[in-house]
Amino acid sequence: MKKVIEKIVTNSGRPHMVGDGFRVFNYIPGAGIPQERISPFLLLDFNPEYDFGPSSHVRGVGVHPHKGFETVTIAYKGTVAHHDSTGSHGVINSGDVQWMTAGNGILHKEYHEEAFSKKGGPFEMVQLWVNLPKKDKSVAPHYQELTAAGMGKIELPDAAGVVNVIAGSFNGISGPAKTYSQVNLFDIKLNEGGTVSTSVSATHNTALLVVNGSVEVNGERVGEHNFVLFANEGEEIHLKANQNSVILLMSGEPLNEPIVSYGPFVMNTDEEISQAIVDFNMGKFGELAD
Repeated sequence: MKKVIEKIVTNSGRPHMVGDGFRVFNYIPGAGIPQERISPFLLLDFNPEYDFGPSSHVRGVGVHPHKGFETVTIAYKGTVAHHDSTGSHGVINSGDVQWMTAGNGILHKEYHEEAFSKKGGPFEMVQLWVNLPKKDKSVAPHYQELTAAGMGKIELPDAAGVVNVIAGSFNGISGPAKTYSQVNLFDIKLNEGGTVSTSVSATHNTALLVVNGSVEVNGERVGEHNFVLFANEGEEIHLKANQNSVILLMSGEPLNEPIVSYGPFVMNTDEEISQAIVDFNMGKFGELAD
């Protein structure tokens, strides 16, 4: 049975700036989707292609804390760098992914890689926040740098395109990301007229974003930069590209746990949020120069 489309979001209001390096539209929770309905995903910010131009300083977001969840940054165009208080540092280019587990608390900063920031150029990215189960919110913070070359890769027949498996499994091919709950994350590139089909558990909360192009999703036309939320009915998803297209398909087993959030902290109770603020103020998230 085909997965039922519950909602198509044709826009998500006006873009807003995150720091001075990320010009984003917010689809989760900006599309009015309750957090429990899209669990384990907490946030989806999309920076569609934009040229910030050359800069005499490095564009980005300065040092800030996180606790209780994971940030997943997917680079489509441009170059993103990262530093955090565990000592991790990474640079990702087109097709790469940064997967940071904040766990028990971390400081980090993310920005355009220095050389890219100086020259400017097309910049396009997605950032997801993925909630951690209650039992894993106190895990030691850590970082996964997932390169384009290391993704699970499916070359589609008849030159239809390619699927890069970041997390989970797509038609039997697994991705490199290590996750704390069942999460699927697929970067799908279809050539004009190309098709692909897959199945996702009906119990998963499932959505997709058309990063570029235009596609038919289970027979319904979905335009560029549109976001699709599927109902928890059916399992089959069929995509056909009306033009060269890029699609981000995501699904996850809902955690079915309380969510209490306060800015960069996502926990299960108000008391845990209060403790997170105390821990941050006491310097327990480590140190990181701005």
